[in-house]
Amino acid sequence: MLPLSLLVLHGPNLNLLGQREPGIYGSLTLEDINRLLMAEALRLEVKVATLQSNHEGVLLDAIHGSLGQHQGIVINAGAYTHTSVALRDAIAAVNLPTVEVHLSNIYRREDFRHHSYIAPAVVGQISGFGVQSYLLGLQALVHHLKKDQV
Repeated sequence: MLPLSLLVLHGPNLNLLGQREPGIYGSLTLEDINRLLMAEALRLEVKVATLQSNHEGVLLDAIHGSLGQHQGIVINAGAYTHTSVALRDAIAAVNLPTVEVHLSNIYRREDFRHHSYIAPAVVGQISGFGVQSYLLGLQALVHHLKKDQV
């Protein structure tokens, strides 16, 4: 059996992690987070590809391109979470199990961050645990995908 292949998408401004509002987002860089994700993927015996973009269309193309390449997606859409019907529609269209993650607890922040356009199209959402949100999201997605293989 081939190992599961998962796509982790990082949205806008996440390339600035480590310097961007560390009181909210922590001091780890995106490179640090990707390194932790790769270590966790190795432990879980899955493959992980990562992509960060500040451009909505690049994220859309990556979601579309995941068909036939990956069995699931972990996404931190950043601010696009609260604005992008297009990302929601792309996730629904490819019909791959997807987990939405956020470093901060979006429900303890500004009111406009309390709504996620993506949430209705995903398996689940994890927010507020810093880098652990990503790791928990990866673990949850793997568990979700493997439960059907047992």
